[in-house]
Amino acid sequence: MSTIVNSLVIYFVGSLLRILQFMFFARAIMSWFVQGSDSKIYEFLCLVTEPVIQPFRSLLSRVSALRNCPFDFAFMLAFFVLIVLEQMVYML
Repeated sequence: MSTIVNSLVIYFVGSLLRILQFMFFARAIMSWFVQGSDSKIYEFLCLVTEPVIQPFRSLLSRVSALRNCPFDFAFMLAFFVLIVLEQMVYML
C-alpha cells in the first residue's frame, strides 16, 4: 500500500512540475508577440510563474553584469531548475 501511495505522490509532483514547465514555455513564446503579451492568458501565466522566478531574479540582481542584460537569465535558470527537480523526483 505504501508503495502505491509513494508512486502516486511521485507521479503527482512530477506532473505538477511538467505543467509548470509547460507554463514557462508558453509564457516565453507568448512574450515574443505583442498580441500575446496583452492577453489574459499571458497575465495568468505570469501570475503563476513569477513567484517561481522571483527568487532567482533577486539572486541574479546581485551580479552587476547581469542587471542590464537583454536576456532574462532568472527565467532560464528557474526553468532549468524545474527540469532538474522533475528528473530528481522521477529518480526516487
